[in-house]
Amino acid sequence: MALFDLPLEELRAYRSTSAEPEDFDAFWAETLGEAREHDLDARFAPVDTGLATVRVYDVTFAGFGGHPVKGWLTLPAAAEEPLPLVVEFLGYGGGRGLPHEHLLWASTGRAHFVMDTRGQGSGWGGGGGTADPVGGAPAYPGFLTRGLDAPGNYYYRRVFTDAVRAVEAARSHPLADPDRTVVLGGSQGGGITLAVGALVPGLVAVAPDVPFLCDFPRATTLTDRHPYREVGLYLRTHRGRTEDVLRTLSYFDGVHFAARGGAPALFSAALEDQTCPPSTVFAAFNAWAHEDKAIEVYDFNDHEGGGPFQQAAKVRWLRAYA
Repeated sequence: MALFDLPLEELRAYRSTSAEPEDFDAFWAETLGEAREHDLDARFAPVDTGLATVRVYDVTFAGFGGHPVKGWLTLPAAAEEPLPLVVEFLGYGGGRGLPHEHLLWASTGRAHFVMDTRGQGSGWGGGGGTADPVGGAPAYPGFLTRGLDAPGNYYYRRVFTDAVRAVEAARSHPLADPDRTVVLGGSQGGGITLAVGALVPGLVAVAPDVPFLCDFPRATTLTDRHPYREVGLYLRTHRGRTEDVLRTLSYFDGVHFAARGGAPALFSAALEDQTCPPSTVFAAFNAWAHEDKAIEVYDFNDHEGGGPFQQAAKVRWLRAYA
């Protein structure tokens, strides 16, 4: 696929037309307040993985609604003092997988926590282990339209709340330094990262790669690739509901979270990315509130973005922060 979105010079100036709800902050304050009525109950069970250079813990904590959410905490084997903490969120359809799939960040001398995504973990990788016990209105197969009838019912309200609680759980471990916490992820994980970057105070850095869940008005009409196409296929049956759907999605749009971003950020975008079109990524990047921000651009890549090159870029970049 050749370039299909705006030219790079226009991307650098592009701004989303997504309308921010007047009660955006109140909605999220109420949502997180309800979640915190449940004891976090973070539990760290040691796992015998056969890996000699790291220690791994099977983590369970209370997310949205007090529902149990899983994760892995991986530490350098010799860790004795609190370490900088990297909290990672995963791409669409994936789960936390197996511990040996997540060795990069502990290899840099940091504590690493990866959150399982509720209801996912059957699309790629080593699977997941977190159910989503909440039902909802009729939806198109996938996750993007689950509970789309109202903001309070929407699937990503639960996921974003889980992610905030995941940071709180990871920070509670005695070998994780809460004052040196980084959040990152790619695609769906990048969209979750944007939300956490706005909702969690005291982060030292944020790194969303080719983030999903951004600039819904443009994304859902620009690309016919899934997952964004799920919204169009839903509306093909639920005729006349476009305005209501976009209103629900506006409470979860990475552009509005970006406007509240309070930490240095490193984004990445790929100019041939049809899954998360570059204009939607730049919409979030251009809205990111913190002045210390940068974006890596991969001219001839699709949704793989920078792949291992972007991982190396993040390792270099994070040396200045945590």
